[in-house]
Amino acid sequence: MTAANVPPAFRGDLPPTAVRLRLKQPSDHPGMVNGAWWPRSRDLTRELPALVAALDPVWGRIYHATVQVAMWPDIPKKVVTGDHVVSVGWFDAEQDRSDICLISLRGGARWDLLVVPPELDAETAERLMVNAATEGNLQSASALLAASDADPTGHASDPERIADWESEGGPAQESA
Repeated sequence: MTAANVPPAFRGDLPPTAVRLRLKQPSDHPGMVNGAWWPRSRDLTRELPALVAALDPVWGRIYHATVQVAMWPDIPKKVVTGDHVVSVGWFDAEQDRSDICLISLRGGARWDLLVVPPELDAETAERLMVNAATEGNLQSASALLAASDADPTGHASDPERIADWESEGGPAQESA
C-alpha cells in the first residue's frame, strides 16, 4: 500500500501505530499543501518518526522538517527516524501555523502537509484530510482548517476573506 492510499483515518481496524496520512497525487500544480497528516499527539519526537517512515519510500529520504511553534509545545533539534536522523527547525511568523514542511534528498524536493490537530474528532479530521488531498485544492493549511470551522486556535473562519487572501497574495481590501 502506498502512502497515497492510506485508508480513512478513523477506521477502527488500523493499528495504533499506523500513520494517519492522505497525499495528493503528483501534479505540476499541487497547490499550497501536498496532503494532510493527523498525528495522535503534539509530541513531535514521538510522531515524526512514523510520518518519515511512511514518506521516505514515496518522496525520498526526508532529512529536514520545519514546523510552526504554535502547533508543537516542544521542538527537538533532531529526531531519530529509524535508520536516519531528521533535522527539525521551527518558525514563528514565517510558516503557516497548521503546516509541516518536509525536505527530501531527492533533489531537495519540498512538501507541505496540513497538520490536523490531534484533538479533533475523527469525522472532522477525515473531512480535512480528504479536502487537503483533493486534486485541484489550492488552499493553504490554515485556510483549510479555518474553512472547516475546526480551528482550535480560535481564529475566526471567514471563507470569503480567506479566498481573497489566497487568490491575491495578501489580506482582502475593505470596501468603502
